[in-house]
Amino acid sequence: MAGTIRILTVDDHPLLRQGIATLLADEPDMSVVAEATTGREAVQEFREHRPDVTLMDLQMPEMSGLEAISAIRGEFPDARIIVLTTYSGDVQVVRALKAGAHGYLLKSMLRKELVDAIRAVHTGRKALSPEASFALAEHAMTDELSPAETRVLRLISEGESNKEIAATLGLSVDTVKSQVKNILSKLGADDRTQAAMIAVKRGIIEL
Repeated sequence: MAGTIRILTVDDHPLLRQGIATLLADEPDMSVVAEATTGREAVQEFREHRPDVTLMDLQMPEMSGLEAISAIRGEFPDARIIVLTTYSGDVQVVRALKAGAHGYLLKSMLRKELVDAIRAVHTGRKALSPEASFALAEHAMTDELSPAETRVLRLISEGESNKEIAATLGLSVDTVKSQVKNILSKLGADDRTQAAMIAVKRGIIEL
């Protein structure tokens, strides 16, 4: 139908895809034209259907949502993609936007926000959930962790001691101690456990 927003839904949970289809069925200007369960399928379905708006989960088997966004946008620069996720951390939001997403919504708020977000992104605007916008604003002025610090933080979250981290990464214990100190300072954490919890909440690392 002319003027209808054609939508591709990508998520490995069939109940969520069914819920989205049911929600959008009441919108006369929207139509779900295809579904995919993995990032790899998403790329294939996009090529076949060329949807106006794609709704993309982040955590999926075979190929992640971020990888799928990058692949689709690399082949189709005008593709308009909205991330649907359970993660509100600012680092995840930034990664998604850098990959080429136009929107970032939490699955818990889809009933309230999805329809308006689809229309906004279809017209070329951005659509961020209030939680995602707040997370970005809250940490806008904080220092980013370096890749080396992120590697150390990931090992901290796995319970490794400074000595074990040094052995794993081929560093001196003093170097690891210095990086841990920087990590705690940048994250505003009092100890290693709190640093790991903050990192997971912000999407810096995944457990």
